[in-house]
Order: sequence, then structure tokens, then C-alpha cells
Amino acid sequence: MVNGIIGKKIGMTQVFAPDGTVTPVTVIKAGPCVVVQKKTVNTDGYNAVQLGFVEEKPLRRINKPTEGHFKRAGLPPTRILREVRVGDTAEATNVGDKILVDLFNEDDLVDVVGTSKGRGFAGFVKRHGFGGGRATHGSMFHRAPGSIGASAYPSRVIKGTRMAGHMGNARKTAKNLRVVAVDTEKNLLMIRGAVPGPNGAYVVIKKVQS
Repeated sequence: MVNGIIGKKIGMTQVFAPDGTVTPVTVIKAGPCVVVQKKTVNTDGYNAVQLGFVEEKPLRRINKPTEGHFKRAGLPPTRILREVRVGDTAEATNVGDKILVDLFNEDDLVDVVGTSKGRGFAGFVKRHGFGGGRATHGSMFHRAPGSIGASAYPSRVIKGTRMAGHMGNARKTAKNLRVVAVDTEKNLLMIRGAVPGPNGAYVVIKKVQS
């Protein structure tokens, strides 16, 4: 059984419970998706399916390799492709099968995989949360990193040392988020809390196996 789907982040809003409790949720247009390729242990060394996110506007310009890939599957091309691992019991899943948002139910726990917002070049304080130095009494040490390594041995900066650099635009996974509501008519999924990426970003929602 396929336990994941591709979605497009719409934005955040609030859901009010009958007792007045407010829950912040992220609204995601989850699917519809179609199985473009099926991978098995015999052919690829692992079990997975490649999903294509079906959008309202069809893909017009396409290169020859992608065209051949979809032609082999007998499906119209899609812009977004993602791969989702499946268990050994996925024999019933075939190329061309549709994956819809009804895969999820209210109160399900899901992992959301996306790409975080790119922040460009950031310093130590913003990127890693360094406290910085004193801001009073003539201190000249405010937002500097301090020592980044010993001088005598090993006389170099150790790999992985937290420094200023490119922030964001990296693959992130928000784990164990609760599904608050599912709208099967509009293919909408409301998930408690925030998920990686800006509005309009594509994410993969995977159901947490209990």
C-alpha cells in the first residue's frame, strides 16, 4: 500500500473547535497523484513507487527523456515527480493507479518532507543562534564567532564547525504532525503546525506507520 502523497503548500490558517480551542494548521493541496513507475527488489533493489503530481495546467514543454519516460507508462507528463518507499505488500499497486487525499484520516500522524525557505548568506547569530558578546562598556565583541579552533594542534578548523554561510534551502522533515481535517472534494489536507517551505512549495506527506 502506498502511504505517501505529493502536496502543494497553500498557506496557514486556524481551525476552531466547538469549545473555542484554536488550532493553527497548514493547508496543503494533496494530490491527486498518479503512479508513474513501480520499482521492485528484483529490478531496482528496493520497493518504491514514483508518483506524479497532477495539476490543473498540463505540462507543455518537455524534453525527450521525460517524454519517453511517461510514454512508457502511458500517462500524460507531470511537472513534479517524487518517489515513495512501499512495503512488500504493494503488489496490488500498478502504474496508472491514482493516489488521492482519502489515503489520510483525521488524527493520523504524518511526516512532511520539503525544502526550507532560502535565507541567503547569514551570520552566526541568525544561522546557529549564537548568543554574541556583551553590548555595553566598550565591548568590541558583539556578533563575532569567537575562537574557531586551537592554534598549536591541530592547527586547522575542524570540519563541521558552525560558521556563517548559506542558510536554508535544504531538505527538512517535520515529524509526527497530526492531521486535523481532510477535504476529499477539494483534495485539501489540514495539518497541525508548520511545515517546511514557502507557500506554493511542493512537499511529500507520508503516513506514520503505527
